[in-house]
Amino acid sequence: MRFDLTDMRLFLTVVECGSLTQGARVMHLALASVSERIAGMEAVLGAPLLERNRRGVRATAAGEALVRHARSILGQVEQMRGELRTYATGLKGRIRVMSNSAAMASFLPPQLCRFLAAHRDLSIDLLERPSVEIVQFLVDRRADLGVVADITDLGPLQAHLIATDRLVVVAGHTHPVARKASLAFADILGEPIVGIADTALETHLAERASRLGRQLDYRIQLRNIDHVAMHVEAGIGISILSSAVAGALRRDLAILPLAEDWATRRLYLCARDFSLLTPHAGLFAKQLLQDAPPAVSGQ
Repeated sequence: MRFDLTDMRLFLTVVECGSLTQGARVMHLALASVSERIAGMEAVLGAPLLERNRRGVRATAAGEALVRHARSILGQVEQMRGELRTYATGLKGRIRVMSNSAAMASFLPPQLCRFLAAHRDLSIDLLERPSVEIVQFLVDRRADLGVVADITDLGPLQAHLIATDRLVVVAGHTHPVARKASLAFADILGEPIVGIADTALETHLAERASRLGRQLDYRIQLRNIDHVAMHVEAGIGISILSSAVAGALRRDLAILPLAEDWATRRLYLCARDFSLLTPHAGLFAKQLLQDAPPAVSGQ
């Protein structure tokens, strides 16, 4: 069985587009050529890879298996090209790191600075994403390392505890809750909420609210933390954020801890398999874990 890289890239594009026609357009190929190549792949395999329907196409069970392997192979090829390309600029390696907002607000930046200062020949591709997206990136081999909160299902990943963080309530100084030393979660369930668009945090808070027979009243949810702070300062509502994120806000707002034990969150460094990291990614992981508690298995 022989599929070349073009075959795999073409098949992935068609599956992601859900259409042979759109896949052909993205790959700059004729539709007939795309159909012929996929038919050839199916003939070699001896099983259909795509199901055709009125809306387009979707992968069969065999096609889904090919998608998983193709993503892994193409990801490794791109990583190889990237690492080799860096030699032309004097760099010897590049590490793909993803982080949630809490780690980016306090824990990670000094670690990145220290690492890059010590390893002048290495470079880091850094993306900030919600924890749930980071897990999927790691599973799909589109990142080497990720820092996530423990409110996210880590699936098959390996994980090490590296830091803790706490959820806090952020409010304008004229808001009635601003005069309190701390708040119980139940006390704010009737308040309008300005949410941060973090799927994992939203799900976690919704679950806690449902245990009390309540739900959160979101007036708006925003991705940009500065925009969240702007709305809170304007009296649109209060917000629930990590203490690290709240402490980095550039506006004069009241920050009050949530009283519940579950409001303390743990930050984990994750990878598909730490023993299979590239040498330079392994160096960064080693630095992050130097002062961390013992490793825990993936959840």
